[in-house]
Amino acid sequence: MANIKSAKKRVKIIAKKELINKMVKSSTKTAMKKVSAAVAANDKAAAQAALTPAVKAIDQACSKGILHRNAAARKKSSLTKAVNAIQ
Repeated sequence: MANIKSAKKRVKIIAKKELINKMVKSSTKTAMKKVSAAVAANDKAAAQAALTPAVKAIDQACSKGILHRNAAARKKSSLTKAVNAIQ
């Protein structure tokens, strides 16, 4: 454990930031899973309805630095492809 006051403060700040990052990442994954579930059920309307919040969540995570921009683009692309492939 840190002995210096500023180091103790940094430990608290980092713990708080880790928690926020974990929450954002979890909500992003949940939104992506909703799209995947709708695609698996072959429900195009539900998949398209779930795609918009999922893309928004991915973009927000990317802008906050939680996801790399290329990873975010890849995730959005794969979700959109899956939704568009539904007949």
